[in-house]
Amino acid sequence: MKQPLGVILAGGKATRMGGGDKGLLPLSEGTILDQVIARLSPQVAGMAINANGEAERFAALGLPVLPDSIADYPGPLAGVLAGLDWAAGQGAESVVSVAADTPFFPHDLVSRLQFAAEDMEHPLALAATPDGRQPTFGLWPVALRDDLRAALQDGLRKVVMWTDRHGGREALFDEAGEPFFNVNTPEDLDKAQAMAGGQA
Repeated sequence: MKQPLGVILAGGKATRMGGGDKGLLPLSEGTILDQVIARLSPQVAGMAINANGEAERFAALGLPVLPDSIADYPGPLAGVLAGLDWAAGQGAESVVSVAADTPFFPHDLVSRLQFAAEDMEHPLALAATPDGRQPTFGLWPVALRDDLRAALQDGLRKVVMWTDRHGGREALFDEAGEPFFNVNTPEDLDKAQAMAGGQA
């Protein structure tokens, strides 16, 4: 299977962190986003960031910034759609999405998502842990982007409702630790600093 493109979902409002971009918060020797990019880069053929507002705040990263094409912050599916539209223009067949506030996701995320979706006409899979699915971490087929656009325009917001509709599969990540630990609060950021130190 061809290497997908990667889209980093940074469209959330970060209300529990007082607003702003969680991905730009400091972590280790850079930012959370720096960690996310370093982890995703070897797994994909290219990357973009899904974010709304002023794109210039991400200029130092040197990546395309894709705003939602659906108004009123409809959630992660709008970011996935922005990534799929961008990927279509690149001639790619699929994208893998990751969250901008989750810096420790697995180094083999993409290959395991692809393995889970093997032999599907339109490969579609979400990462999952024993606690449930991780809806911002998925493999998405460009071929279904117009279906997704229509679903969003009809008011659909829940990721799993759309993936279930298309027979989406799960890639189970049951290793030790918290591979999908995400930073929502100042306390989470303190924990992430400790985790980053432990992985250094």
